[in-house]
Amino acid sequence: MVSCKGKPMTGMIILTQSTETNPAADYISGEFWRYIPGSRLVVLDPGKPGKSPKVLSDGFYSACSPDISYDGNFMLFAGQRKEGDTWQIWEMDLGNSEIRQITSSEDNCTDPVYLPGNRLVYSRILAYDSLKAGFSLYSGNLDGTGMQRITFNPGNYFASNTLHDGRILAISRELYPEQKDPVWIVMRPDGTKADLFYKGSAHSTLSTRAMETPDGKIVFTECDSANQESGHLISINYGRPLNTRINLTSGIKGSFHTVIPRPSGKYLVTYRKSSTDRYALYEFDPENKVLGKVVYSSGDYNLLDAVVVEERTRPKKLPSEVDTGVKTGLLLCQDIHILDPRFPISASTDKKATRIEVLGLNSSYGIVRVEGDGSFYLKAMADTPFRMQTLDENGKVVNGPCSWIWLRPNERRGCIGCHEDRELAPENNVPLSVAKDPVIIPLHITEVSEKEVELE
Repeated sequence: MVSCKGKPMTGMIILTQSTETNPAADYISGEFWRYIPGSRLVVLDPGKPGKSPKVLSDGFYSACSPDISYDGNFMLFAGQRKEGDTWQIWEMDLGNSEIRQITSSEDNCTDPVYLPGNRLVYSRILAYDSLKAGFSLYSGNLDGTGMQRITFNPGNYFASNTLHDGRILAISRELYPEQKDPVWIVMRPDGTKADLFYKGSAHSTLSTRAMETPDGKIVFTECDSANQESGHLISINYGRPLNTRINLTSGIKGSFHTVIPRPSGKYLVTYRKSSTDRYALYEFDPENKVLGKVVYSSGDYNLLDAVVVEERTRPKKLPSEVDTGVKTGLLLCQDIHILDPRFPISASTDKKATRIEVLGLNSSYGIVRVEGDGSFYLKAMADTPFRMQTLDENGKVVNGPCSWIWLRPNERRGCIGCHEDRELAPENNVPLSVAKDPVIIPLHITEVSEKEVELE
């Protein structure tokens, strides 16, 4: 599989193989989904379809979630040396098959992805986290140093990937105060500017990594939470991810698991016709929406995650504004009255919102009166999750809480409105609130102020 000169396996396909016949994936814990017990990594030569693949992960009880470096010379993966070990992140030199351990955590780690600048991002479970999080994203250096947490809300993050623009795209599911459907969240590698990228239909589940195509599409698999055998290939446009959803496989029975775009415009996909079959590797034509020839199948194994060993364009390396010497971040809203007309109003609309309430994990951080133009300007503690809801003059809720927000140290964020249309461009004006100092959150609550600060 490797030439006499020790060159990497260019053009080869690396697959995760699993003997599990029909495991019930747990989309909260990641068991049998992001962690696959007894799995192994193999390399397949697509030019020699009759030749059996070679096992790459000898010496591991489990190995999955491969990702290839931008130069095509190395591979990250998640693995367990022995049954019962915590899952850690490893890197393999594809030229000589040498393996080294990157993380040495007491917690399970999975879904490693390369970042520009000899760095990586991965998911790590936080069992006793004070922020009520499940799996958070961590980033650091490939030599294992400088590992830092970059997500800070009570939720899970899985199946990350890096877009060509340098941002991280990950599956996120809010866990507190209630479990919500998973969505795609996009953010910078330092955890700043985290925002919604895509939201599926009600009760849908996002199944695998999202991949970027040469023609500006994002493709991934999505299924009904009540029917894991309904995995479909979904395509959205990079420029309009919230409004361009296309189901590429609505006319094909069976279930798709993984999709890998190719320069030819075709995809490689893992697919099975029914739950009694094994996932096999196929070609897929997205233009005509038809399944092509079988590339490889195995009667003994499901073929799950797949990557192609090749050199690829390195994403942009985005500068970071994070300064750990600063303990706060800034948030500006232009006008709380700007709403997406599709958003359901949680209270009577005949009351105009005049205030916002900032909600922490266990208490209210205070109520702030907005300016006459509907704007507000906050300085909040960094790496601390909060939500906001709008209130009328009587203190009744007009629009219920938004999703959790956090600000990294020294981060400056802005929004147009509350639950606004994500494709809306801001008005070209200066909000009244920025002419004054920002309101510090949490507020100092006294009986005199009755938990309210009026901007003067």
